[in-house]
Amino acid sequence: MSNRFLNLSTPGIAGLRPYVPGKPVEELERELGISNSIKLASNENPLGPSAQVKKVLAGEIDDLSFYPDGSGYRLRNRLAERHGCDPVCITLGNGSNDVLDMIARVFLGEGSEAVFSQYAFAVYPIVTQAVGATAKVVDAKDYGHDLDGMLAAVTDKTRVVFIANPNNPTGTWLDAKAVRAFMESVSRDVIVVVDEAYFEYVDEADYPDTSTWLSEFDNLVVTRTFSKAYGIAGLRVGYSLSHPDVADLLNRVRQPFNTNSMALAAAEVALADTQYLARAIDVNRQGMEQYEKAFQQMGLEWIPSVGNFITVDLKRNAADIDKALLQQGVITRPIANYGMPEHLRISIGLPEQNQRCIEALKNSL
Repeated sequence: MSNRFLNLSTPGIAGLRPYVPGKPVEELERELGISNSIKLASNENPLGPSAQVKKVLAGEIDDLSFYPDGSGYRLRNRLAERHGCDPVCITLGNGSNDVLDMIARVFLGEGSEAVFSQYAFAVYPIVTQAVGATAKVVDAKDYGHDLDGMLAAVTDKTRVVFIANPNNPTGTWLDAKAVRAFMESVSRDVIVVVDEAYFEYVDEADYPDTSTWLSEFDNLVVTRTFSKAYGIAGLRVGYSLSHPDVADLLNRVRQPFNTNSMALAAAEVALADTQYLARAIDVNRQGMEQYEKAFQQMGLEWIPSVGNFITVDLKRNAADIDKALLQQGVITRPIANYGMPEHLRISIGLPEQNQRCIEALKNSL
């Protein structure tokens, strides 16, 4: 569809398409006239917010006429305690996507380049192109990041490298040795963003917590979120950890009050609720095993995942299977937009939700 204002927009906008989120439950139920659909499309926590989060949110209602604390003082201090860093190293975002956008606006522009992997998170090309920078996409290796290839792609025009660990939508991950070797080899004039949105779910001995590397690499930015394991995706709160000088630049472009009062209060409580987090991780582990066993019985191949989702290879057009699943009230995520038209990404749900998805998938195949 033509847009008569396209010639007025900045150069990178012309080739962009809006990010397409997972289909909302309400939309599907309205279309089909049903009331029992399940959504396993957006890597959300199936437990919902914790009881402690619900309690603190109720207490915030009377103060909604006031602006939130623009500095996020209390949350930033709790995060600093958790990560053993100074609060000035932390930048809060309206979800970690917001921080990724800040990074692009600060360090990228026309004439500069960003490097990231094939099959990596869709937001990286969006924020890169939106500011007029050039995206250098490096072919994936076994559906994951080829760090040697990404290092070779870095030039004197490269300002940012995006690394998703674990990666969405493939669930692949990089070990500490590989990431450290990359950090030690890349120019210190290149900002390296390690996106750890699914950090809490990973249970691998050699998976790195790169937030502990900040004192060694002043060009490192680590992003985290409360949208996944902490169960408050709807409140949109994420953050980055970086050298204070980098954080200072990010905060210069950060929108005032970008993290709302309820998000700040809920994130602070969620961060301390270790019992809820342990339960969320356990539910995810059991659900992953449930899908892997089912896929094996069905003769399907899948990409081993350490996130809260699993991507299965259907060996056929996944969009057709997705339509059949939708007719059964099951919302999953075909990922043709990532260049994987035969793969379906399924978020880990509660046991009964997973079983319903498995049965629906059997019917559809």
